[in-house]
Amino acid sequence: MKSFLKIIYWNSCSIEKRNQILCRPISSDSAIIKNKVNTIITDVKNLGDQALYNYTNIFDHIKLNTIQVSAKDIEDSELYVAEEIKNALKIAISNIKKFHIAQKTPKINLNINNDVHCQHIVRPIESVGLYIPSGSAPLVSTVLMLAIPARIAGCKKIIMCSPPPIANEVLYAGKLCGIKEIFQVGGAQAIAALGFGTKTVPRVDKIFGPGNAYVTEAKLQISNILYNVGIDMPAGPSEVLIIADSNANASFIASDLLSQAEHDSRSQVLLITYDVNLAKKVLIEIQKQIKTLLRYSIITKVLKHSKVIVAKDLLECFTISNLYAPEHLMIQCCHSQNLIKYVVNAGSIFLGSWSPVAGGDYVVGTNHVLPTYGSANVYSGLSLVDFQKRMTVQKLSKIGLKNISNAIISLSKLEKLDAHKNSVMIRLSSLSDIV
Repeated sequence: MKSFLKIIYWNSCSIEKRNQILCRPISSDSAIIKNKVNTIITDVKNLGDQALYNYTNIFDHIKLNTIQVSAKDIEDSELYVAEEIKNALKIAISNIKKFHIAQKTPKINLNINNDVHCQHIVRPIESVGLYIPSGSAPLVSTVLMLAIPARIAGCKKIIMCSPPPIANEVLYAGKLCGIKEIFQVGGAQAIAALGFGTKTVPRVDKIFGPGNAYVTEAKLQISNILYNVGIDMPAGPSEVLIIADSNANASFIASDLLSQAEHDSRSQVLLITYDVNLAKKVLIEIQKQIKTLLRYSIITKVLKHSKVIVAKDLLECFTISNLYAPEHLMIQCCHSQNLIKYVVNAGSIFLGSWSPVAGGDYVVGTNHVLPTYGSANVYSGLSLVDFQKRMTVQKLSKIGLKNISNAIISLSKLEKLDAHKNSVMIRLSSLSDIV
């Protein structure tokens, strides 16, 4: 294990070395992925459902009889779900609903003055497609994180795609969220189907959900090809950065690093502290805890490109974190609430020793679909606004237009936009009745 994780002393590193330390794992086959995804998208566009059947057979090794899950299978799914899971889902749904309902924005209805009136109105995105990845276990939490805000936002058409065979737990979660159209198709071909539409799978206005490198690439390509189809964000492998002071619990930190490392072999985990003794204790704890974990092989791969960094002080820890812009930021320090002011870039923040990322992943109420790979410097985690469109409204009276006409005309002349100026001048010429 010592060969996987070594302590890095930040202040002994050159600027070039520091930049290398904060780099994410780079996929060596990115060009191959781009080309394969482009081929898949083209096939789905041209062949429709037939391409979905073909690729499901190739990638999932399943010959489908039908792409759409029947209403009966959705309805009957709860018969095969354990009561323990049903109870957990109820708690998660309740908390996620509360947090996302609270995100509803107040209407703006403003009189700039008596003769100029402006509004800000919100409308739901008409149709959305939710992509639920498949792995070694059913990802029911992702169903909730996508479907609940979509429902609260008021999206009229919500459809879901997931690779076959779709677990009953996933179908049941969809049922609880009111999703009636579920399609057993995954990968880049599912994203292409949602973008172009096929005879069976409806086209949507916006595509949501995480996935592997092929899914992420498909979302990017679809959003570039189809300007009227949006995506939530370019989400990549999971990551966590932990800032810890001398009072932090080494066993807690080790468990949090390992919990994110088990997601994907391209995930990355970082610990930043000013206390070298704490860093050493965490490494010992990782060696202890990793022995019993089911995803040992994945975790060991992740640890090879993960980091333990020792900074000169707590403030420098935050400086490094802001440069990295982590998906998950854990602040395991005394008075952690007071330290939020130092955070500039992060997807989601977990304060104190008793706030594991697992809580946010499942039942706390916050959304776990978050920006990765440093995109937290410009992207936010998924929220209600991602399922909505915001429009502005303006209304001017005759006097209102006259009062601001000189400003409009001056700026129109400056920008050499005569038609803009004329649209005002023509109106002014009809205002002889206004003193």
